[in-house]
Amino acid sequence: MIDAATQLANVVLQEGASAPAIPPQAAAALAVGLAAFGAGYAERGIGAAAVGAVAEDEDLFVQGLIFTVLPETLVILALVVVFLVG
Repeated sequence: MIDAATQLANVVLQEGASAPAIPPQAAAALAVGLAAFGAGYAERGIGAAAVGAVAEDEDLFVQGLIFTVLPETLVILALVVVFLVG
């Protein structure tokens, strides 16, 4: 059991490896992809609620628009990471 834990620690810490498990560009692309997926998932519920709120009261349009656009900041921050890495 302890031997398996030592091997797992070596894999996680990448001891003895000459290169990282994933290149920096691939990690940045993965970050942007996951951030976009998360933003889309969040906007699914927010968009439905915003459309329902605007249908009942048109004065809530700006507030609904702000809440709908808010998750997109995750993707923008992920793109900043791409430019910092690349």
